[in-house]
Formats: sequence, structure tokens, C-alpha cells
Amino acid sequence: MKDMTFGTMIAVFEEIFGRWLFWGMVVVAVVVTLAYLYVLIRDRSVSWRKFLWAQLAMPVGAVAAVWFLMAVTHSRISDIGGPVDVIVLLGVAAMGAVGAAILVYTVQSLIWPPERDGGV
Repeated sequence: MKDMTFGTMIAVFEEIFGRWLFWGMVVVAVVVTLAYLYVLIRDRSVSWRKFLWAQLAMPVGAVAAVWFLMAVTHSRISDIGGPVDVIVLLGVAAMGAVGAAILVYTVQSLIWPPERDGGV
């Protein structure tokens, strides 16, 4: 891999995850992001109670993301070879944590919308 381009990165991710799984994850990420933006625009404020529950879901999301990566790539923790592998796993865990928080907050807000005073 001489040049790192957007097309090259897509090809690498398709090779790692498989074409259907990779694009399925992209679609799910886009749908959840759009739903999150909808909730933020609709509510016009952050519910701190929902935000707390979303933060409590972050460790679960981090572990789930690392587990999912290990399952898809048929790897184990013992296969970690160096600092770059640790950095990648920490990045995957961080993205899983943030993704879980966004997902939990969005689902809560869609199920239990805020109550408005005076029909506003």
C-alpha cells in the first residue's frame, strides 16, 4: 500500500469485515447519527438523566466493540504484538463507547420524548 487514499481505506475495511458487514455497519451508523441529530433538534436541550444513562452504557459499548473486532478478525488478546495494536484497540474501544452512548441516548429520547408545557 503505497498511498493511503479514501478508496484504499474502504478496500481494506471491506477486506477485514466483508463487503456486506462493512456497508451494513456504515448504514447503521448513518441511521443512528441522523436519528441523534433529529432528537437534538426536536428536543432543543439535553436531558441530563438520559445523558447519565448513556454514559453508563459507555463501558459496555467499549467492551462490545473490542469483542466484535476480535470475533470478526478471528483474533485474541494474546495476538497483540506491539504498541500500534494497543493504540488501535484503544481507538476501537473509544469509538464503541461513544457509539453506545449516542445509541442509548437516541433510543431513550425516541421512546420517552420530553414533556412540553403549554402544548409547545
